[in-house]
Amino acid sequence: MPFLGQDWRSPGQSWVKTEEGWKKTTADEKNNNISVESFCKAKEEECFNKENLLLSLSFDMSAKKRKKDHMNNNTKVPYFHRENWIYVHKGSTKERHGYCTLGEAFNRLDFCSAIKDTRRFNYVVRLLELIAKSQLPSLSGVAQKNYMNILERVVQKVLDDQQNVRPIKELLQTLYVSLCSLVQDMGKSVLVGNINTWLHRMENILQWHQQLDNIQINRPTSTGLTLTDLPASLQLNIMQRLTDGRDLVSLGQVCPELGGLTEDRLLWKRLCQYHFTDRQACCQFARCPHNNKIRKRLMVSDKGQLEWKKMYFKLSRCYPHREQYSDTLHFCTHCHILFWKDTNHPCTANNPDSCTMSLYPQDFINLFNF
Repeated sequence: MPFLGQDWRSPGQSWVKTEEGWKKTTADEKNNNISVESFCKAKEEECFNKENLLLSLSFDMSAKKRKKDHMNNNTKVPYFHRENWIYVHKGSTKERHGYCTLGEAFNRLDFCSAIKDTRRFNYVVRLLELIAKSQLPSLSGVAQKNYMNILERVVQKVLDDQQNVRPIKELLQTLYVSLCSLVQDMGKSVLVGNINTWLHRMENILQWHQQLDNIQINRPTSTGLTLTDLPASLQLNIMQRLTDGRDLVSLGQVCPELGGLTEDRLLWKRLCQYHFTDRQACCQFARCPHNNKIRKRLMVSDKGQLEWKKMYFKLSRCYPHREQYSDTLHFCTHCHILFWKDTNHPCTANNPDSCTMSLYPQDFINLFNF
């Protein structure tokens, strides 16, 4: 039969000290007290851990938000590489995988510092204009953001220096027209990013254009010699350095004396010969649908002299002008490195100058058409 008494292996009784004295307790009561105390302690630790976890999560979220706001508020500061030369690879090899794109080259090359250099300013502006016409959808999201940052710096430089106002206004107009056509095709994913972001950028473009319209050219405060104080021969010599006929027209509107000099036939003849070839001029005459008498009346004055000024503006509507830059990007055909003119790239050729070619802005874009 089973044993009904107390098992000699049971833990027995124990004494616990209380305020009233020593009290005899059993093992079950002791276990209950311990379990309650441990349970309460575990609950307190669990609540403490949960509170710390929530605090840490909220801290991480706030830190990420501050970092994101910091990046959004500091878009003017480029966070990409600033390099004077890059290696242009068009295919995968054992040493290099992938290829260099237009957006990557635009990000890595130092265009932010190039706009501060007078020699490179026109080059960068022309490159921005060509990208705005046809290459903007091919840029990555970072490159498009970089494009807008550089454009903002260009506008700010023009507002500060009060120079090159008309080319930048034409650049903004070209970019706005391109964006208007691209935003309408957002269903085709032609632009990277949210549509609201691009609408905000288009508003910024209109604001920049308005700021350029309201710019007031300050007259110099110095009382020294001015252009009108120079002899006429020196004034003509200075005018011959201008490569845009619109600048000559604007200069002639300053005062009657300069207006008479800007009508010089030899001045406009040299301007036509600089930008256009004889073949282009002959083709333009051949395209005229009128007879010879009307053509003669359009291009020849009453004295029988050829109207070079009219010919210049007529040819300008049909052919592009000749491009001339003080400093350009160069490409080494030996080591396939793209670099600025005054920077030394690590070329391994015996005669680096023989394998270096200058790149116009359109040549720079064509370099990545593959």
